[in-house]
Amino acid sequence: MAKTPEPAVSGLVPFTTIDFPGRLAAVIFCQGCPWRCTYCHNPHLLPAGAGTLRWPEILAWLKTRRGLLDGVVFSGGEPLLQRGLAAALAEVRSLGFATGLHTAGIYPARLAAVLPLLDWVGFDIKAPFREYASVVGYDAGALAQASLETLLASGVPYEVRSTVPPGFGTEALMRLREDLNRVGTSNLTLQECRLPEKPDYPARR
Repeated sequence: MAKTPEPAVSGLVPFTTIDFPGRLAAVIFCQGCPWRCTYCHNPHLLPAGAGTLRWPEILAWLKTRRGLLDGVVFSGGEPLLQRGLAAALAEVRSLGFATGLHTAGIYPARLAAVLPLLDWVGFDIKAPFREYASVVGYDAGALAQASLETLLASGVPYEVRSTVPPGFGTEALMRLREDLNRVGTSNLTLQECRLPEKPDYPARR
């Protein structure tokens, strides 16, 4: 039987009060993302690879945090890129932590598979669905829409967030809100765009 792959991890925030609403949490940053958003704040996490932190060591550390933290959030990069995400979520839950996920909804089927293992999802919507190419590099709005619809149908608590880059005006925001209303939610939190001084975005593979 093939061994379940471990998630590729390249970052860990040991304590946060803002990344998992209502919970004291740690954030695990997964390596790799197929999208190349023009304003990406973590370009070092974009290339796929093995990661810089070992999963068994992270689990061992989490065991020392029981009773001190409430939850663990998987972020990135794009966590749904990780084939071992479901197993990792199950391991974290077995330690008594609530589980959260930050995702852009790149892989709708993979999101559907892990939703039963999640207590909360932060969904990063990039633009009105028909305008995704201008942000992520190709026409991917249908993927995001399918993932968001799956999330809404699941009943898992969620927050929809959108980073507002330069040039994202009032009309674009209205189109985005209209798209959200059509799929059945008005839940939208706007985030300030913080562009890196010297962006270096690896090519998409």
